[in-house]
Amino acid sequence: MIEVENLHFIYPSNVEALKGISLNIRDGEFVAIMGQNGAGKTTLVKHFNGLLKPSRGFVKINSIETTKTSVAELAKNIGFVFQNPDHQLFSETVEEEIAFALKNFGFKEEVVKKRIDWAMNLLGLSQYRDTSPFLLSGGERKRVALASVLAWNPNTLILDEPTIGQDHRQKENLRQFIIQMQTQKKTIVMVTHDVEFVAECNPRVLLMRDGEIIADGKGTDILTNQELLTKSSIVLPQIAQIFQELSCFGLPQNIIDIYDAKNILIQILEKKK
Repeated sequence: MIEVENLHFIYPSNVEALKGISLNIRDGEFVAIMGQNGAGKTTLVKHFNGLLKPSRGFVKINSIETTKTSVAELAKNIGFVFQNPDHQLFSETVEEEIAFALKNFGFKEEVVKKRIDWAMNLLGLSQYRDTSPFLLSGGERKRVALASVLAWNPNTLILDEPTIGQDHRQKENLRQFIIQMQTQKKTIVMVTHDVEFVAECNPRVLLMRDGEIIADGKGTDILTNQELLTKSSIVLPQIAQIFQELSCFGLPQNIIDIYDAKNILIQILEKKK
């Protein structure tokens, strides 16, 4: 459980990035945090693993305040994948990068090898095992950073803009992995501008603006609300745009998922046979 109560955060430059945020994220939830640049999204999630400490208010992880424990201790249960992988990577090879946290957390050697192979296969990195992460493309480095966190199987996974630099196949792999994590009751918090990816995943959505949460609800409710999305500088998902245009023909307006859209259209076509 992540508990946030009246969270304020002021940077040394006197910029107030968070203004009284309160929310709870239950174990096993999948939450997408969205909003324009500077809304406070990354600042908020950096409080979840103790990288930032509240100026006022508190954040609790499993009933323990983040100010009363270390980042290293929080990292055992909360994996954080940064938006910029270069802020996270430092090892000479991809294999060493993925192995680092596993060894640091005391996993046995045979477990370390299995977890490395698993993470590499999952994210299509096996051919880069002995390659320096810094010789890879931006998207590939992003996958290495993700693999290095997934390898130790944290209970909570924080993903900051995970789809940047990823092609459609890798996005689908990520979506399938998120589904798998959900079946295992893992908590996933994703910061993203990728409205189409959020629409396909259909998680709980938090909209932020100017350091505040302006909406919190189901993806189908938030991502079909033009007024709310405009306030957060987010456009309607393409599927939502199509179904809202076709609502005059009796189609539902609250469709954001391409798979739901397909099923509805198939049903309509079958009725016309």
